[in-house]
Amino acid sequence: MTTPRITPFLWLEGRAQEAAEFYVAVFRNARIISSTRFGAGPAEGSATVAFELDGQSFVAFDGHPALAFTPAISFVVNCDTQEEVDYYWERLLEGGKPVQCGWLEDKFGVSWQIVPSILPALIQDADRGAAVIEALLQMQKPDIRRLQDAYDRG
Repeated sequence: MTTPRITPFLWLEGRAQEAAEFYVAVFRNARIISSTRFGAGPAEGSATVAFELDGQSFVAFDGHPALAFTPAISFVVNCDTQEEVDYYWERLLEGGKPVQCGWLEDKFGVSWQIVPSILPALIQDADRGAAVIEALLQMQKPDIRRLQDAYDRG
């Protein structure tokens, strides 16, 4: 197995294992690769957990004290169907909070964007894209049918 060039590194105060297990339970093609607990030095008691979600490698770290996540960095989950949108929205929202336009903050403070795969095609149309964006701005969880209707009326 080769190490990916870029791996998102999530700094979580004492919750690395919990977060990795949560994410692995949400994504169907996911696994924990390894867990390491430090026994001495400044990181004593901390852990790193390497995990993979749909082929994307991540590392979670029990950093102390916690640094806060911001929506300036988010992970996009592209969804082909409304059922996928609903699934990822509900699962990642457990213990978190909805934001707007398909964004949510999970219980660990990580921002996610649940995005219908059709959205880029709908918004790039110069004449109809504005209507789709306007419809999206009225939503928290994306509704593919409403987005398509906005495009058709656009």
